[in-house]
Amino acid sequence: MPRYYFNVIDGLAGPDLEGSEFPDIGSAQIAAVRLCGELIKEMDGRNREESNWRLQVTGHDKRILLTFTFSVEVHDPEMRA
Repeated sequence: MPRYYFNVIDGLAGPDLEGSEFPDIGSAQIAAVRLCGELIKEMDGRNREESNWRLQVTGHDKRILLTFTFSVEVHDPEMRA
């Protein structure tokens, strides 16, 4: 069964060294979407000012297969405090 790696790139997390097995890229994509949802939920409405992060799904050969990109742009000066 193919192994896929879910690398969060946010300046804080390291690469996924273990990976997870899925029968195909479609199943890995579903898992990646769920992981993105969990990561956003863990933020609990907090964000780092002007933050950007992404989740890259790679295959066993480390080739990037999918990229999910998220960003926060703060426009209200009161929210920067």
